[in-house]
Amino acid sequence: MNKRKTVLITGATSGVGYATAMRLLSNTDRYTVFVTGRAPDKLWELQNEGAIAIPADITNKDEMQSLLGQTGPLDIVIFSAGVGHFEAAHLLSDEAIRSMMDTNFIAPVELTKRVLPQMMEQQEGHLIYIGSQAGKVATPKASVYAASKHALIGYTNALRMEVAPFGINVSVIHPGPIDTPFIDGADRTGNYRSSLGKHLLKVGTVADAVVQTIAKPVREINLPGIMGITSKMYALTPRIVENVGRRYFMKK
Repeated sequence: MNKRKTVLITGATSGVGYATAMRLLSNTDRYTVFVTGRAPDKLWELQNEGAIAIPADITNKDEMQSLLGQTGPLDIVIFSAGVGHFEAAHLLSDEAIRSMMDTNFIAPVELTKRVLPQMMEQQEGHLIYIGSQAGKVATPKASVYAASKHALIGYTNALRMEVAPFGINVSVIHPGPIDTPFIDGADRTGNYRSSLGKHLLKVGTVADAVVQTIAKPVREINLPGIMGITSKMYALTPRIVENVGRRYFMKK
C-alpha cells in the first residue's frame, strides 16, 4: 500500500496552484495538502476543503523558514507562485523587475535548497515547478518574465542530474498563456488576451497535468503539446519564430 504523501503547494491562492490544491483535496486519503499564498480569503477556502493553510510570502526568508517549520517533512513540493509584468524592457520599473526575478526564480531556488536535505535523507521526493513556454521562446514585452523562467529551466536541468541518485524526481510543467487573472494583471492593455483569444489554456488543463505528473513523474510537460514542437523549431529557425511572435504580440 502506498503511503500518504505530504504535499506543499506555493501560490495556492489563485490559478494553477488553487486548482491543483482542489484536485488533491478530493483525494485526502492519499495526500496531506499544505497550501500557502498571500490571499487569506482563498487560503481559508482551501482550509475549509481540508487543506492545512499557512499564510506566507515565500520571497521573505523568515516567512519561508516559518512555513517549513510548520509543514515538517515533505514528499512533494509544487512551485506554483509566480508574477508577471508585460511591458517593454525600457519601461519596466525596478520594482517589477525585482519582483519577477525574486518570485519566479530566486524564491523557488531558495525553497528547494531548504527542502532538499530532508528529501535526500529519506531517499525520495518530487519537485514540480510551473515553468512557462516563455522560458523557451520569448515574446515581446515579456523580456524579464521570460528571463526568470529561462533561468528556472537552467536551474532545474542541473538540479535533476544532481538529485537523481537520491531518488528525487524533478518535473517542470511548461504552459502557454493561461486564462487566469494572472494574464490580466501582467498585461494591463488587454492585448495578450485579445491576441490569444480561444488559444488561452484552461487552468484545469494545467492542474490536471500537475496531478498527472505526481502519479507518473516525467521530465517536463508542454502545454499545449504543439508548443514542444515550437521550441524545437525556435532552436533551428529562431528568426522565423521571432518574426511570427513579434507580429502576434506587438499590437498597439
